Amino acid sequence: MKYGQELQQSIFAPWRLSYVSYDVLKQELKTRQLDHGWTDKDEQDFITLLDNELSKVYDFINAKLSEIDARILYCERTIQTLQKNPSMASDANYSIMDEALTEILFDVNDLSRFTRVNFVAIQKILKKHDKWTGLNLKQKFIARLREKPLDKQRFDVAIVYISALHDICRNRGKQSPGNSASGGDQNAFERATAKYWIHPDNITEVKAIIMLHLPVLIFNKDKKWEPSDSAISSTYFDNSNFDLYTGRLQRDEEAEAIRFRWYGPMNSNSVFIERKTHHASWLDGASVKDRFRIKESQVNQFMTGICTADQISDEQKKAGVSDSTVESVRFIARGVQKSFRERRLEPMIRVFYNRTAFQLPDDQRLRISLDTDLTFMREDHLDGMHRRQPTYNWRRNDVGIDYPFHYMRDNDILRFPYAVLETKLQTHLGQQPPTWLTSLIESHLVHEVPRFSKYLHGACHFYRERLPLLPWWLAELNVDIRKPREENIGLTRSRSFKPLIDGKYRRAMIEEKERANQQAVVSGSSRGSGSERISTRSSSSGTAVTQDLNSSSSFTDDLKGLHKESYQTTTSTATTTNQYQPPTPPMKSALDASNKDISGSTLSSFPPQIQKFFNNRKTNDQQPDPELGMSVTGDEFDVHTTTTKRQKVKVRVEPKVFFANERTFISWLQFCALLLTVALNLLNFGDTISRTVGGIFIGLSAGIAIYALYRFEKRAWMISRRIDGRYDDIWGPAVLCLLLVIALIVNFYLRFR
Repeated sequence: MKYGQELQQSIFAPWRLSYVSYDVLKQELKTRQLDHGWTDKDEQDFITLLDNELSKVYDFINAKLSEIDARILYCERTIQTLQKNPSMASDANYSIMDEALTEILFDVNDLSRFTRVNFVAIQKILKKHDKWTGLNLKQKFIARLREKPLDKQRFDVAIVYISALHDICRNRGKQSPGNSASGGDQNAFERATAKYWIHPDNITEVKAIIMLHLPVLIFNKDKKWEPSDSAISSTYFDNSNFDLYTGRLQRDEEAEAIRFRWYGPMNSNSVFIERKTHHASWLDGASVKDRFRIKESQVNQFMTGICTADQISDEQKKAGVSDSTVESVRFIARGVQKSFRERRLEPMIRVFYNRTAFQLPDDQRLRISLDTDLTFMREDHLDGMHRRQPTYNWRRNDVGIDYPFHYMRDNDILRFPYAVLETKLQTHLGQQPPTWLTSLIESHLVHEVPRFSKYLHGACHFYRERLPLLPWWLAELNVDIRKPREENIGLTRSRSFKPLIDGKYRRAMIEEKERANQQAVVSGSSRGSGSERISTRSSSSGTAVTQDLNSSSSFTDDLKGLHKESYQTTTSTATTTNQYQPPTPPMKSALDASNKDISGSTLSSFPPQIQKFFNNRKTNDQQPDPELGMSVTGDEFDVHTTTTKRQKVKVRVEPKVFFANERTFISWLQFCALLLTVALNLLNFGDTISRTVGGIFIGLSAGIAIYALYRFEKRAWMISRRIDGRYDDIWGPAVLCLLLVIALIVNFYLRFR
């Protein structure tokens, strides 16, 4: 498929005019080239046109991001109002806010797709320009792309805030138990891990799907979350023979992988010494990851053995760590230093990525991580180039966390084209994957890559000539991992652009879940499924992020002077008349007394589309639910209630129903063609008796064809008018068999009389 057609299929209809005019740029490039050859004036005109398209897209993204920030701020203020007023904190009000956040999340996903599509379109047109003109505009245009970047890093902040607020709504405003930072200091744990690649087109959608079930894990809830908090850097160690690489690739017994990891910027004071062991003998053959923390100033001394394992364990003991943890740290440190001495390990590769982790606080049974911007960088001196200064240092100091590291030499860096999704289940605790996770990993959004290893991939790229064995997944990089989009999977929109999750409205999913919970209670079931347990708990990180929202001046600034498009959201659970409704903005008519309490300064600056959302919600909630079990007639079905007039809802017939009717008709015609073939052979090559039987078969085939056409037309008529009747054929097959038996009897009678 040509990219122009692919672009048209990817366009989000309400934003059509804001996309890059790819066809116009292509036509301009082609027309001038064929007309008179490419001149300097043509080059300047094309650059101006392309720059205008880039500015159009960039300004639209900024405007939409400002709108999203303002809507998040509104939801945050409203949720705070519900938390401070118990009389207002009803399930219906939290459900309304939950749906508002879901709508914002869908807009973030749409904006992410919009950004990705336009970025690819600009890259494609630059490539086409260089190919047709012989110039190198793609390299020159990099400066403009850096001034107006089209990346998705900015969306991560919005996703984290939405996750925190969504988690508060899911927990109905109550304080979540547990410590979100509990996962930062685990020393050793067993887990079953599966890894998947995700194409950049699907990254934000996968994040949004996971976020609807698991909160974003934030380790340090005492500070405002920043994009740099998601950065993870690891220095992997090996020797010149690549013994650790070979052992991990061949999965030898007790094969090790040793890395030094730090979180956030380069000035982080804490470094984690980590060791992965395959089939550890001290754990009866179980694979394990061990880790402990030391100060950055101690790392070089630890590598050389000056800082011993006993010194590290003594520091842990002075800090009040339990005796069992102290002994575990001593055991790990001795093992790592032993590997450094015996195998002469040195820094080889640094791996950088931005990680979004999803996990319930104080619950390590299920954890999901999504690593984006995955980058590999050389740290070694094997080619005679001294990359680390001083040379004995454990990492380079000239490289930070400023992805995509444009200043690095091409020979020293590899930017991985996909994101990496990793699911971690503690199966020894009986944890099974929830249904929603199974649906995600079996969908078109992910591509499974068993046994994928970041270090192995980076090593085989930089040191391929030194390695006798290569990983199996290298061949996967030569194919497009994108798959055709599956129906009713992922985040989509209806024809009216309302959000759908796996083909269902948000309210339908909630009601289905509530029915399942009620059924479990009635049946006396004391254990819920994995997905139910996950969705009923929440993360304490939401409170910290909510508090940080108030201190962000950018949210308040974004509320001023924004031109916002109106939007619709799905209807939520109807509220009773005595429950307090969410705050409604001032209108031309007088406000209710209940709304006057909170319609002052808190609501005066709320975005108009959010005000419209709650006005529509209030109108919809006042309408009683229709009765179930009503009959369906004609093109519409009538819903009767005791207090409202008759409502009419259109019913849509799926095209596959007509295709099924057509396939049935074709099957009958195939049998007629077979019977006619037999009849013609008897007529042309047989004696008198054979011709008689052939004539009978011709009559049968003609009758069957006419009958099949009649049944096809009748079924099509019934389907188009939605007539409630029998669509199966009761007498046709029986009569056909009877006639065939009679024809055979006549044949035998005439032949042997």
